[in-house]
Amino acid sequence: MPIKKLLILFLALSPLCSFAGVLRCGNGTDIRSLQSGIHQVPAGDTLLIAPGTYKQGNLFIRKSLTLLAEGKVVLDGEMKDEIITVFSPHVRIKGFTIINSGNLSTKDLAGIKVLATRDVFIENNTLYKCTFGIYLSNTRNCYIRHNKISGDALADQSIGNGIHVWKADSAIIENNESTGQRDGIYFEFVTNSQIRNNQSHHNFRYGLHFMFSHSNTYTSNEFRENGAGVAVMYSHHVKMHNNVFDHNWGPSSYGILLKDITDSEVLDNRFENNSAGIYMEGSNRIKMERNDFLNNGWALRIQASCTDNVVSHNNFSGNTFDVSTNGETQLNSFNHNYWDKYEGYDLNKDGKGDIPYRPVSLFSMIVEQLPPGLLLLRSFMVYLLDKAEKIIPSLTPTNLMDEQPAMKFIPHPSGVSAFSTLDRIKNNLTINT
Repeated sequence: MPIKKLLILFLALSPLCSFAGVLRCGNGTDIRSLQSGIHQVPAGDTLLIAPGTYKQGNLFIRKSLTLLAEGKVVLDGEMKDEIITVFSPHVRIKGFTIINSGNLSTKDLAGIKVLATRDVFIENNTLYKCTFGIYLSNTRNCYIRHNKISGDALADQSIGNGIHVWKADSAIIENNESTGQRDGIYFEFVTNSQIRNNQSHHNFRYGLHFMFSHSNTYTSNEFRENGAGVAVMYSHHVKMHNNVFDHNWGPSSYGILLKDITDSEVLDNRFENNSAGIYMEGSNRIKMERNDFLNNGWALRIQASCTDNVVSHNNFSGNTFDVSTNGETQLNSFNHNYWDKYEGYDLNKDGKGDIPYRPVSLFSMIVEQLPPGLLLLRSFMVYLLDKAEKIIPSLTPTNLMDEQPAMKFIPHPSGVSAFSTLDRIKNNLTINT
């Protein structure tokens, strides 16, 4: 029998054990109160909770320890209060099912809350029907990983965020799943942190919400079927790499909203089946490269308040509108993108179109000013107007063009599998027809 299983069996047969820095408490032990177990375990040791369901109110942790579940351990807040509150550094919470936190309009109640400390690890927990799932406030070097968080509220006013991080530095949020919350993941006043390999889906508002959070990175996450996708606002030096933004639909929805963002990167992402892939407002010096925009309503909505952004080596395929804007002057750079609507040619066969491509259609500008005009989307008159505008540009921005559009779809790790068979066939042609 493996040593680990022998240790667990030994612990299970011992009503009170402090061997090797482990104290066991809960059902079937001499220490039935979990809070008493927390008081009695020496700092730096492990408190092992016996299997069972516990309704013992909020557990306060004011010393360094590991709180470990032995098998199936359910902590039930009975809809009254928080369930675990951590005040001390070097705490690890692992393996619990945490359900039914309280819900107050005057206080952010959570399944697990960490306050004004550092080096806290929260991993392999399941949180269900908690107003806020995991809540970090004024922390440093905290890890949240391999947790599953789900809510069941009927409206976002009655529930909080799955993972809520406020005023923190160097947090790691990885391999979590958040669903049915207000925002799947929320950052405010957070710096030097990473969000990676998470799934955030079916949340009422945003899959991810950034506010005033600088020098952070989010990579390899999936944001699917959220109320409004992802919002990154009032931040700078944000890296957004290798994420999937899928089926974020609604009248005011998008894959990403970039509002007042500067000096950031949007690289190697896939935007598929969103109302708008990216909506940009007041955002400057963004590098937007190697992304796939597939089957969106709008691939890129870039307002006239955005300047000095570089959009290059992206794929635009199957979108109703590739690019739209609300102004005649554009100070952004578009180069060497693939556009499935491009009708140009490549006589010298260098893989680049010999004539520039203007991705903004006349009709898209009309819709920006008059949204009900979408009712005419498939009309023959709209088709004629757009064709005439392509030949003799008069109302669309004359300087918004791709000087050397790519003739073939550009392979990216994030989007090759989603590319349609029809477009693959077209890419075998030197001249698009």
